[in-house]
Amino acid sequence: QMRRLGVLSVHRCADSACSRVGIVAATARSENDWPAVRVHVVSGKGGTGKSTVAASLALALARPGRKVLLCEVEGRQGIARMFDTEPLPYAERRIATGLADGEDGSGGAGGAGGGDVYALHIDAEAALLEYLAMYYRLGPAGKALDRFGVIEFATTIAPGVRDVLLTGKVYEAAKPERRGSTHRSGAPRHYDAVVLDAPPTGRIAQFLGVNDDLAGLAKVGPIRNQADNVMRLLRSRQTAVHLTTLLEEMPVQETADGIAELRGAGLPVGGVVVNQVRPADLGPRELELIRSGRLRAEDVARDLAGAGVEHPGAVALDLIAEATEHAARRQLEDEQLAVVAGLGLPTYELPRLPGGVDLGGLYELAALLREQGMA
Repeated sequence: QMRRLGVLSVHRCADSACSRVGIVAATARSENDWPAVRVHVVSGKGGTGKSTVAASLALALARPGRKVLLCEVEGRQGIARMFDTEPLPYAERRIATGLADGEDGSGGAGGAGGGDVYALHIDAEAALLEYLAMYYRLGPAGKALDRFGVIEFATTIAPGVRDVLLTGKVYEAAKPERRGSTHRSGAPRHYDAVVLDAPPTGRIAQFLGVNDDLAGLAKVGPIRNQADNVMRLLRSRQTAVHLTTLLEEMPVQETADGIAELRGAGLPVGGVVVNQVRPADLGPRELELIRSGRLRAEDVARDLAGAGVEHPGAVALDLIAEATEHAARRQLEDEQLAVVAGLGLPTYELPRLPGGVDLGGLYELAALLREQGMA
C-alpha cells in the first residue's frame, strides 16, 4: 500500500476522460438531453471557462450535416484565439468542422464527416447600423450617424441598448425562416443550433431579459414587435441557459444564485457543466489513510528505498505533504459536488487538461459533452 501511495501521489491521469467522480464513464450515451433546444446560452462566473465550454459545445452539436453558429458578445475575440484564427469581423464565418459521429476527440481535430461550425463576433455598434437599415431603412443615414459618433454614444451611455442589440442579433441568427441557400457572405441562411458565449452569471438574467424593459417602453411598432419576439424565443423550450462552474465555493454559490435569478425571470435553465475536474489521483482507501493520520513517513521512505529511490526520507515527506493537500482539496470538492447535485439539474463533467486548452483540447472536451448527452 505504501508503494502504491507513493506512485499514485505523483501520477497524473494521462487520459483526459479520467474524472474525479467517474461520471463520464457512468453516463456515456448517444442521446441528446436537449433535443428541442436550438439556442444554447452558456454562462458562468468569470474564470470558470464558460467560453471554452461554449466552443466545445458548438463542436459537439455540429454532427454530420448540421450547421452550428457560435456567437460571442463581450468584445474579447475569444473565439478567434481558441480556434487559432484571425480576429472575426461582424459577419458569420466558418471556422471549424464539428466532431464526426463516433469520434472520441483523441485525434485532436474534427473528422471530415462532421458538420460545420460558424462563428459570429457580435458588435453592438454594427448591430445598431444593421437594425436601423432593417427596420427604418436608414442605410446611408445610419452610417452618417456613425461618423458623427452618435451610435457609439447611444451604445455607451445606455448599456441596456447594447444588450438589446446583442440579443436581437442572436434572435435573427436563430430564426428558422432564414432558410434558403446561403447569405451573400457565404454563411448559411439557417442554423440547426446557435451557441451563445454569454456574459457572466451575475449579469445573465438582466442581459437576457433586457427586451422586457424595452417592450414596456415601446407600446407599438417594430421595436415592440422585435422585443416581444426575442423574449418569446428566449423563454421558450427552444432555449436553454447552461451554467459553468468549478468545484469551489464561490462559483458554486454563484451558480445556485444564477439559477434562482433565471427562474425568477422566467428564463429556461439548462444544465450545469462542472469544469476543470481534477483526476482521481488517490482512491477512498488512500484518502482515509491520509486523513486519519495513519500514514507514517518512515513507512513510505522504507518502500521508496526498496524501489531504489534516492533520498527516500526527503521524498517521503514531500509525498505526504502533497497527499495531505490533495486529500483536503478533495474533501472541499466533494462538499461542493454535493451542492451541485442538490441543484437538481443535468450535470456534466469536463476534466482539467494538463497542457491547457488548445484546438485539440476543444475536440476532446466536445467528445466528452457528447458522450454525456449534452449534445
